[in-house]
Amino acid sequence: MRSGFIGVIGKANAGKSTLVNVLVGEKVAITSPKPQTTRHSIMGVLTKEEYQLVFVDTPGIYKSANRLTDMMMKATDDAAKDVDFILFVHDGHAGLSDGDIELIKKYASGRTPMAIAYTKIDIMPKENVAADVKTLYENGVECDVFPVSARKHQNINKLEKYLAEKMPEGDKVIAQDIVSDKSEKFMIAEIMREKILLKFDDEIPHGIAVVINTFERQENGVYDINLDIICEKANHKAILIGKQGRAIKEVSSFARSAMEKFLGAKVFLTTYVRVESDWRNRPNLIKDVFIV
Repeated sequence: MRSGFIGVIGKANAGKSTLVNVLVGEKVAITSPKPQTTRHSIMGVLTKEEYQLVFVDTPGIYKSANRLTDMMMKATDDAAKDVDFILFVHDGHAGLSDGDIELIKKYASGRTPMAIAYTKIDIMPKENVAADVKTLYENGVECDVFPVSARKHQNINKLEKYLAEKMPEGDKVIAQDIVSDKSEKFMIAEIMREKILLKFDDEIPHGIAVVINTFERQENGVYDINLDIICEKANHKAILIGKQGRAIKEVSSFARSAMEKFLGAKVFLTTYVRVESDWRNRPNLIKDVFIV
């Protein structure tokens, strides 16, 4: 039996959460085409008869902008130190810049062994893959590179087997039936945030958060969920609510359906939108967002 922790690290929108969801076989992290989709380190657990892989999906790597991004970067750096192996996820479709090479070298130079998942190969010329791998080796990056497509499931099984071989021998580190370390309450907040990101495209910046006020299952099996959507400006609130409340009704309906699928039960959802200026620099509000 082999088992261990794998830190999944990379820049924003590299495809980390999508890759973890595919490897685990269940949705343990929300996804969207937006930076800051993942704000927490989230564990996804794949348990097979011969091995157990515990993926630690980390926030995308950003430059410091506020207290929130500082906390996100700390979560990523902490994960890199506390795992058995690092899987650095690089968006191959976006190309390979000097900054990418330096970032990869930063994590490859540590004590933790590392491999690169070179993602999104289904939407890029095949010759670019070989050229980028050659560039990496010419710049002193000697770790293994796995071109993959999570969407098309290309080379996923090969990557899984490779990671299993890199794990230390030992018993399972997580109980058999667990696929994530996050609570249902946490996932409900994340589902709401995901649907907002998908619904509003670029109209709303990433300064939104979701705080759960009530999460209770009634005797009839229906979940009563009451939550606040926090934004930073009054005009953002107006966009979130929409004309005659249409926008918030639509996104709430979208989210409720996903929540019901996740919980396997009916959901009575109540949503409110409130403005908290500059909340990403206010420790008490960041705490509300991180502890749900």
